[in-house]
Amino acid sequence: MKTKEYREELRAKNVDELKEELVAAKKELFNLRFQNATNQLENTSRIKEVRKNIARIQSVMTEKANA
Repeated sequence: MKTKEYREELRAKNVDELKEELVAAKKELFNLRFQNATNQLENTSRIKEVRKNIARIQSVMTEKANA
């Protein structure tokens, strides 16, 4: 998914849905780090992608809190 489309999708969600998405992304990041530590991860660029998605989710949540 393109980043612009992903941001628009995030902005369309309410705060509760964003919190759920944030929890899911953090769990995925944990699992990816665990796989990386045990040398089971093949696509290491996914870690960077998930970290950026977490930051995007947090940014949208801050926007909604300030609005």
